[in-house]
Amino acid sequence: MTILPTRAIGALTVSAIGLGCMNLSHAYGTPPSAEDGARLLNHALDLGITLLDTAALYGLGGNERLIGKAVMHRRAEFTLASKCVLDVIDGKRGLDGSPEAITRTLDGALERLGTDHIDLYYLHRLDKRVPVEESVGALVRAREAGKIGALGLSEMSAATIRRAHAVHPITAVQTEYSPWVRNAEVAVLNVCAELGIGFVAFSPVARGFLADAVHEAVFEPHDIRNFMPRFTTENLAHNLALLDRFRAVAQAADCTPAQLSLAWVLARQPYIVPIPGTRSLAHLDENVAAARITLSAETIAAVDAIFTPGAVAGTRYAPPMQAQIDTELLPEEIAAAA
Repeated sequence: MTILPTRAIGALTVSAIGLGCMNLSHAYGTPPSAEDGARLLNHALDLGITLLDTAALYGLGGNERLIGKAVMHRRAEFTLASKCVLDVIDGKRGLDGSPEAITRTLDGALERLGTDHIDLYYLHRLDKRVPVEESVGALVRAREAGKIGALGLSEMSAATIRRAHAVHPITAVQTEYSPWVRNAEVAVLNVCAELGIGFVAFSPVARGFLADAVHEAVFEPHDIRNFMPRFTTENLAHNLALLDRFRAVAQAADCTPAQLSLAWVLARQPYIVPIPGTRSLAHLDENVAAARITLSAETIAAVDAIFTPGAVAGTRYAPPMQAQIDTELLPEEIAAAA
């Protein structure tokens, strides 16, 4: 196994780059075979990745089952993170932050994963019908029962993080973060620094866009980018001009666009751990290599000069998805919603 640089997220120490496992079962069109998914997961561990991130929702439980079958025999080599609240309810995606639902989801996750303990367990989204204190209370009881270790929150605002942290210390907050999604900079990164909470950045290569993998608005039927405003035909044409500039900065820095995006995220704060996902062994190798890249101040400034406020066309989510997001909006998103 390769040894990667490590970072602390709360009391946990993990590889500076983790692996988001979602797209092995979910979200970006036809998933790979179970055999190919298992091969990638084991290769990630061989490369020294020690943080695997999944959720009950991914593949309607299939992603947890994949991890359980593929790598649980190497359990001592990685920190296992999963999520609740978003789950399969009556056969389809649903949101339920009640303590009863959290307990049910967790017990199902443990069975699917083939383990009796999840190291880091997140509330995947805020169920606005349930006080966050009640949802966190369910996690506290699960921790006391030995079913989980650390507590996490995903896509939640600074105010919600403070409320949750007052019930029990939060170890990690997970939110989308990359050069073209900067919502965490409004308040969440600051509250994480203040409270000693680690920040886990999902989609750090912008759902493939900043990996130079999206050049036209043509996706498979079950690809979630079909429903994301930034990837529609009219907005993508504008955004591809930004990608041209980003690609040039990567070339000048002697790295790939994906590596530039990951190294940029790593450079923001020492308590940030990105978790890019991929189905490609070669791309996984490429991503992991970014952990050893140090960008110059000039390169970071060049990236920031591309993605100035309002530069990207299209909001992060369409209104139905945004309704489940508690993270603060950027000023330009507030203006677009007005």
